[in-house]
Amino acid sequence: MVLKAYAKLNLFLQVLKPKRKDNYHNLVTLFERVDLFDSVTLKKRVDNKIRIICSDRFVPPGEDNLCFRAARLLQDTCGVNIGVDVIIKKRIPVGAGLGGGSADAAATLSGLNKLWRLNLSLSRLVSLSGKIGSDVAFFLYDTPFALGTSRGDKITPLDNMKKVRLWHLLIVPKIHVSTPLIYRKFDRFSGLTRPVYNVKILISALKKKPVVLRRGLLFNNLEAVTRKEFPQVDRLKAKLQNLIGFNSVLMSGSGPAVFGICRSQKEAVLFSKKLSAKGRRTRRFLVRTV
Repeated sequence: MVLKAYAKLNLFLQVLKPKRKDNYHNLVTLFERVDLFDSVTLKKRVDNKIRIICSDRFVPPGEDNLCFRAARLLQDTCGVNIGVDVIIKKRIPVGAGLGGGSADAAATLSGLNKLWRLNLSLSRLVSLSGKIGSDVAFFLYDTPFALGTSRGDKITPLDNMKKVRLWHLLIVPKIHVSTPLIYRKFDRFSGLTRPVYNVKILISALKKKPVVLRRGLLFNNLEAVTRKEFPQVDRLKAKLQNLIGFNSVLMSGSGPAVFGICRSQKEAVLFSKKLSAKGRRTRRFLVRTV
């Protein structure tokens, strides 16, 4: 079984203080699914072992891998005595704020549900996904846009945005940013910013053609922390803002990926070419909503 595990962008991310009792943060986020994807191949084993196979050196091979945890969770929960080889072909950069590991884990959950004939409902898979990671739930839904609340694991698909398609120039510096590190820094960060507009106003703006974004509509209050810790992100965002416009550029998740909303594929290609001369320390993608 071969599955596509799509990346996500956060068009809005408000992380709230103080922490919850379970040591997580409540947050409000607008997820967008984009067409950059990993390929996840699941092969049954005759024994009950779980093996992770991936050539990317940043992908952990054992129990620290989210796909491993997903498979083990299904084995333990459903009493499964069958193993699996999980073969991951990475295209989504690791540690970039694009949800690659969570997307792979969601593909493993939904794929093994079929491969092992477990017949678990979507709601049951979503419930289990919370034990793996907060972002995993979004990737279980077949939806291009969704609102995430609570830890980010309470997902509301936005059916009224199913026809919205956005083009992005996505730039990822060749650095690895640890999400736990950024959240620890965020907890000690004194300059907590609050959104000028709420996520509903952003959703309304994105549904209009052409999309016109006011300053402050795109929001991510982890961005100030990551930009302080990693000056490369700060410089990259400034370059994109000079090209695409101040109001249309944002960092995704805990970073370091930075994206701009373009008016068309043609415009995204044009902007990418203008950056090409200085792109050796970054990875560049043209992506769209899927």
